[in-house]
Amino acid sequence: MSFKRRKFLFLSTLSFFGVALWNKIHGRESPTQERSAIASGADDLKPKPSTKPLLRFISVADTGTGDRGQYAVAEAMTVYHRQNKFNLAILAGDNIYNNGEIEKIQAVFERPYQPLLKQGVKFYACLGNHDIRTANGDPQVRYPGFNMQGRFYTFRRDPVQFFALDTNSNADWDTQLAWLEKELSRSDAPWKIVFGHHPVYSSGHYGNNQTFIKQFTPLFQKYGVQLYINGHDHNYERSRPINGTTYMITGGGAGTRPVDRSEWTALSASKLSFATYEVYADRIEVSAIGTDSRVFDKGSIKLRSA
Repeated sequence: MSFKRRKFLFLSTLSFFGVALWNKIHGRESPTQERSAIASGADDLKPKPSTKPLLRFISVADTGTGDRGQYAVAEAMTVYHRQNKFNLAILAGDNIYNNGEIEKIQAVFERPYQPLLKQGVKFYACLGNHDIRTANGDPQVRYPGFNMQGRFYTFRRDPVQFFALDTNSNADWDTQLAWLEKELSRSDAPWKIVFGHHPVYSSGHYGNNQTFIKQFTPLFQKYGVQLYINGHDHNYERSRPINGTTYMITGGGAGTRPVDRSEWTALSASKLSFATYEVYADRIEVSAIGTDSRVFDKGSIKLRSA
C-alpha cells in the first residue's frame, strides 16, 4: 500500500471518530438513531417539564354502552390523567345507549369514569340522537354529572369559551342559532370552541352535513371559532383548518366503524380512542390516544380571531 493511501485511510478514520465524538459531546444522535427515536417516541404521554399549558382537557363521544370498549377507553383516560392532570372532559353525545335511559347512568358513566370523577374531573355533555329517545333527553339535561345548563349552553375556562349545542333534528333551531350568534359575538375569549354530537365535515359513515355547513361555518368564520368537536361517526378524524376552523371527530369512545379520508383530512382512524388538548396562548396541541395509551396522532391549532 502506498504512503498516500495509508495517510488517506488514517485521516478518514480520525475524521469519523472526530464527528462521532462531536455528536456525543453535543448530544446529537446519528441519523439512524434519530429515525429510531422518531419511530418509537410518539407514544410518550409524559409532559415536557419546560412547558405548562394554560388549560388541558379531553374529549370523547358515543361512549354509553357499558361494554368492554367503553371501559378500555375509560382506563386509557385514567392513565393519561395520572401523568397529565386535567379537570375538564367534553362528552359529545350518545351518552347512554340505546335509548337514553337515565337508569343506566351508573353502568355507562359513574362506574367507568369513577377514578376521574373522584379526582374532580367535570364532564360537560351534549345530547346525541340516542339520548333523546327517552323523554327527549330531559333527564340527562337535569343530571348533575353532565353539568348541562340547558339543551345548549356556554361556559368559560381560562382563555377558552365553550359553546355546547343540541344538534338533533328536533332542536329549536331558530332559537339556538340566534343564541349562538349572540354568544359568539359578545365573547372576548381568545379561544372559542363549539361542540355538538353531529359532524359538520366527516369522512365516516354519515359524511358531510350540508345543512350544518350552511348554518355553522359562516358563524364560525365570522366570529373566529377555531375548533368544533363532535361524535356520531364512530371513529377519530382531525381535519386541516377549513376557513380557519379545525373539525375533530372523537366518536371512538366505545365502538368503531370504518372511516375513509377526504382532501381536507389531516388524519382519520377507526380506533377506540379519545382526544387531548393542551391550550397555550398561541396554539392548541391536539393528541389522539388509543386503548394502548399510545399517541397515534398529533396536531396543532394556531390562534386566530374574527
